[in-house]
Amino acid sequence: MRTWEDYKKEAKSLNNFTKEDIEEMEELAKIISEIIKKRTELGYSQRDLAVICGLPQSSVARIESCTVKPNIETLMKIMKPLGLKLSISSI
Repeated sequence: MRTWEDYKKEAKSLNNFTKEDIEEMEELAKIISEIIKKRTELGYSQRDLAVICGLPQSSVARIESCTVKPNIETLMKIMKPLGLKLSISSI
């Protein structure tokens, strides 16, 4: 499994990302990391979570590997059965 540092290094080599782009990717990575952590704590496989959420297992896998950027609706579908929710705070 690739680490976030591996991903950032690869991304920087392929594109000229701005600071804001990197910060956005890091925020998404934090969310995805919490999803993976909670899914694992609950003993769910990606397939289990996908069935509960009504999503294909491949979608869960792509989200968890950060190969796709999920929309807010999909994030909510995944987070709710895990007992997670998003919160907003000021910068």
